[in-house]
Amino acid sequence: MARTVSIGNQDFGAIIENQYFYIDKTDFLKEWWENGDIVTRINRPRRFGKL
Repeated sequence: MARTVSIGNQDFGAIIENQYFYIDKTDFLKEWWENGDIVTRINRPRRFGKL
């Protein structure tokens, strides 16, 4: 069965329980932080973190 991308779902437990597609960007963020760029633009999805 193919995994579904769950857009807008912020409940990690539900993501794992329903076997939705999940990307862990922890290593990417560590690499970005250690890179030391002067300017970095990070976009966020619309209404990210809102309830």
